[in-house]
Amino acid sequence: MVGPVRPEFVLFGSSIVQLSFGDEGWGAILANLYARKADIILRGYSGWNSRRALEVLDKVFPKDANVQPSLVIVYFGGNDSVRPNPSGLGTHVPLQEYKENMRKIAIHLKSLSKKTRLIFLSSPPINEEQIRSTLSKQLGDLGRTNESCRTYSEACLEVCREMNVEAIDLWSALQKRNDWLNVCFKDGIHLTSEGSKIVAKEIFKVLREADWEPSLYWKSMETEFSEDSPYDPTGADSKTPINVSNCLFNESFQWD
Repeated sequence: MVGPVRPEFVLFGSSIVQLSFGDEGWGAILANLYARKADIILRGYSGWNSRRALEVLDKVFPKDANVQPSLVIVYFGGNDSVRPNPSGLGTHVPLQEYKENMRKIAIHLKSLSKKTRLIFLSSPPINEEQIRSTLSKQLGDLGRTNESCRTYSEACLEVCREMNVEAIDLWSALQKRNDWLNVCFKDGIHLTSEGSKIVAKEIFKVLREADWEPSLYWKSMETEFSEDSPYDPTGADSKTPINVSNCLFNESFQWD
């Protein structure tokens, strides 16, 4: 273990999560802003649905762990929403089973500790034409439609309302941009940096407004080893120490 011990934020989900640390993804954005404040831990599994998530839930989040996460951000639903395969194979999960699976995930995560907070992300929209042009040759007809994503997004939000879990409606959030079809996706499903910025801003909105004690909003959290020091770099006068522990170098995008 590496010290000092920081709060742990775990990102748990399918490819939207696994890929979130690359190409200016929303996970990378979190890791950047929470540097020296919290450890962002990636548990993303491309191609997974809520059934597979349940199979490993106790392994990824053991109840007897010495340290439990302060925050878990969960995303499953897009793969569940695809059309059933006649062979019975594939990622499809019937809607009612999906809802029950998400309930079970929430119950387990809530039981980890009194201080473990949850944010569920609902299924984002997709660009069906882009999927056909980029993924169909390799994967065939994925059987995923924007309408099915909406249905599973609403199901996730319904479960979260029932269980008093914070949730983000990604299906609606991404489509607030007039040009969302053209700028949000690499392949019709997975997010570009522009799509990830929308996800990150929605997450920061929840963290800023949530009535949680302690607050998990990045500006409210203590910065590790932030005390002034004679070894701080000096300013232009070569005499005045400048504490740079909270500086965001080259950070031009405003997150609040």
